[in-house]
Amino acid sequence: MIRKLEIFKKKLIYRASYRGTKEMDILLSNFVNKYINDFDENLLGELDKFLNFEDEIILNYYHYNKVLNNIDKNKISKLFKKFKI
Repeated sequence: MIRKLEIFKKKLIYRASYRGTKEMDILLSNFVNKYINDFDENLLGELDKFLNFEDEIILNYYHYNKVLNNIDKNKISKLFKKFKI
């Protein structure tokens, strides 16, 4: 179980680091690397859902507080909104 969780964390780190735009790569990878070891299994699941949002939706939420696709209904998104590099 621990091994499976570590593999899942590595996949999440990878997904956060290779988004397609340099700005999102930096922002999300820093966020994920800072918090991932503090997250329990439920929060890791929420992080997975959060990373499924398109870059534009995440960026608009982060910078302009635009709420699309219920991005604000996720505990991770609330933590991410407060995150500063």
